[in-house]
Amino acid sequence: MHWLQQLTNGLALGSIYALIALGYTMVYGVLRFINFAHSDVLMLGAFSAFYLAPKMEAIFGPQSAIGALVIIVLAAAICAAIGILIELLAYRPLRKRPKLTVLITAIGVSLFIEFTCQHGAVFGAATKPFPKLLPTRELHFAGIEMASNDLLVLVLTAVLLVAMWFIVQRTKMGMAIRAVSFNEQAASLMGVNVNRVISFTFGLGSALAAVAGIFYAMRAPGIEPLMGVQPGIRAFIAAVLGGIGNLPGAALGGLLLGVLETVAGGIPGVSNYRDGIAFAILILILIFRPAGLLGKAMIEKV
Repeated sequence: MHWLQQLTNGLALGSIYALIALGYTMVYGVLRFINFAHSDVLMLGAFSAFYLAPKMEAIFGPQSAIGALVIIVLAAAICAAIGILIELLAYRPLRKRPKLTVLITAIGVSLFIEFTCQHGAVFGAATKPFPKLLPTRELHFAGIEMASNDLLVLVLTAVLLVAMWFIVQRTKMGMAIRAVSFNEQAASLMGVNVNRVISFTFGLGSALAAVAGIFYAMRAPGIEPLMGVQPGIRAFIAAVLGGIGNLPGAALGGLLLGVLETVAGGIPGVSNYRDGIAFAILILILIFRPAGLLGKAMIEKV
């Protein structure tokens, strides 16, 4: 029964990693580079909810389900706009440059956001308690305890994953995303607006990061400008584990990593090395299966 409890807790944590990993894998699938500023968009989503919460409480009352939904939607919209702005100002001018140039720029954008937000005139460096958006109840079934918020995270993550699959596989924009991912030049010659597709990809990935940031903040003791670093690194590892560029792989990698971390945390003598497990997994995957669990090895012509 103890293992079932750990599995349940791991799935709740892994679903958050999965949402973040989806943003990494979408951008990589289209542009073939890692947007390291993605973890900071997660932080901005949590802070957006932090400042929106008092206003929604005044309108809908404390811990209202409608108020929480409005907060999530508005925070996702804010971060989608931020993601599009980052792509427009920082990445679009470098699109024809070597990937290493864009990668270094992404690290620079990440550091710029983090240190700017630590300034007293913005958020400040102190940890702030995240407001309770919904009442928390302990659910019991088959001897397993689970917080109602964790169950909500699992359900909403599943819904968002299905929505993502539908957008990418069953819509015109999704077809354009897949076309640009396969061959950007050919897609452009066929009339696809590549700039619009890339902006949409950044906006959608950033919106998912905002939702994940809110869910992560609900589990964390507080929020601060560097809160996105650790979950961002783990989500990147989850994307590599599942197969970066593969949406189901990102979801699978996030869930597996969350479960492995949680189970390891409950083992005496191993719990102290919980943070190192994620990096050990990354090393093993890169050695034995570089394409990830669901990824496919690509042959590059030279």
